[in-house]
Amino acid sequence: MTKASDLFVAALEAEGVEYVFGIPGEENLDLLESLRNSNIRLLLTRHEQGAGFMAATYGRLTGKAGVCLSTLGPGATNLVTAAAYAQLGAMPMLMITGQKPIKVSKQGHFQIVDVVDTMRPLTKYTRQIVSADTIPARVREAFRRAEEERPGAVHLELPQDIAGDDTGTRLIPPAFSRRPLAEHKAIAHAAEAIRDARHPLLMIGAGANRKTTARQLRALVDKLGIPFFTTQMGKGVIDEQHPLWLGNAALSDHDFVHRAIDAADCIVNIGHDVIEKPPFFMREGRRTVIHVNYAGAEVDAVYFPQIEVVGDIANAVWQLGEALEPQPHWDFAFFDRVRAALLDNLGQLAGGPCFPLTAPRLVAEVRAAMEPCDVVCLDNGLYKLWFARGYRCREPNTLLLDNALATMGAGLPSAIAARIVCPDRRVLAICGDGGFMMNSQEIETAVRLGLDLTVLVVRDDAYGMIKWKQAHEGYPSFGMDLGNPDFVKYAESYGARGHRPDSAEAFAPLLREALDTPGVDLIEVPIDYADDDRLLNEEIPRLSAAVD
Repeated sequence: MTKASDLFVAALEAEGVEYVFGIPGEENLDLLESLRNSNIRLLLTRHEQGAGFMAATYGRLTGKAGVCLSTLGPGATNLVTAAAYAQLGAMPMLMITGQKPIKVSKQGHFQIVDVVDTMRPLTKYTRQIVSADTIPARVREAFRRAEEERPGAVHLELPQDIAGDDTGTRLIPPAFSRRPLAEHKAIAHAAEAIRDARHPLLMIGAGANRKTTARQLRALVDKLGIPFFTTQMGKGVIDEQHPLWLGNAALSDHDFVHRAIDAADCIVNIGHDVIEKPPFFMREGRRTVIHVNYAGAEVDAVYFPQIEVVGDIANAVWQLGEALEPQPHWDFAFFDRVRAALLDNLGQLAGGPCFPLTAPRLVAEVRAAMEPCDVVCLDNGLYKLWFARGYRCREPNTLLLDNALATMGAGLPSAIAARIVCPDRRVLAICGDGGFMMNSQEIETAVRLGLDLTVLVVRDDAYGMIKWKQAHEGYPSFGMDLGNPDFVKYAESYGARGHRPDSAEAFAPLLREALDTPGVDLIEVPIDYADDDRLLNEEIPRLSAAVD
């Protein structure tokens, strides 16, 4: 006979789990002891939300479900935002929560909420384990659901008394599986539409951010010479220094890339779905849109593709490449002019010795300091639009941002997980002062784990993105300004190093020094958003409209 908690942990080991992020409670003590005697490393965090963000990012970077742990009640409800973050962002993650004994109640309803039903709309799969004998099946099914396309969040609740039971049940080994391939008639139909188009264009979304898909896409672009652009979460799938890159749909309209979109008569959408903010708006009759993804398109008022290629994306891209050759009637001259205007605009915005820094100047300095394989983890704020637009990624998953749930507070925990997964790469977290303070306590986690991590806190003493929107819509400034601690002393109180540059010229060498020095460094840098409304809503639309 085997103790149920030992069997549960053995099932996690069989799934290849390396780390469990989280905060245990008294209802998890049997599981905690089983973890202590396993090969899995428990990484204690300062808040369950941070643990969930870390587990989700682990899943995003590895393709294997990241695992996080909490107790019942308030510990479990603290995972709710992370559950939505993983589910909408297609990041495989398993949440394990404790619960009071279910066979005999000694404390009434103290701390008890229905966690399983709470998680139901936020996960692909959620179950309470009511018998030790069901542990192998429940764990195997949870991992299968979390990791199969489209990936997402799953949840298992392990009650205290069930964890202490004995069982003779054996583990269920993972089955060999293969994703279904796109049907050849769909490939032929899509290839015909691309072949017949005059101005075809590729759009790359988050679902294409897989190693094999990235290789196949690069081969397709190089063979056919079709220009491409990306959604925010599709950045880096193809090197954005590629001469056919047309930019990123950081904005939903009126940017340079949207001039190319408007000129395209066939858009091949590879790996995007409507959970991510729409990169463009479809208008009936304007163009043919081809949907290439693991699942069919959910019909929406802004997205209703005429052709669907459903199946393994990498294989579908390969099949399209085999079915197509460059066509003499394809005309990309206007796209070339759009690209030249975009690159000129990015260069113009990045200049100037102003201090506080503008967001485009910040993007340029960070890009110059980071190697192609280094990882930047963004929180959410106005600066995220500028990084999506102007930070030219060289490799997949080197700019981690969230354009699905778009939650604040994920930047620092995400960077901690990225550093654990990628110990041979430099990792930089970039957070607004508002987002940073939502999970700033995880600085202690990074210090305690001995991580080499740099945290850039962009300070404007306000909730900058909403303040920008408020001003753009003609409202007076209200309810957006806030106070902040001394971030340098705050970092030092946790045992990290704190820095504050006093000029634009001082920022770049300070950033490089922090990135190259072992340990945890925090840099506080002021940012100036004063001109962003004019740039984003007047200047960029005017310049992009002038491309002819």
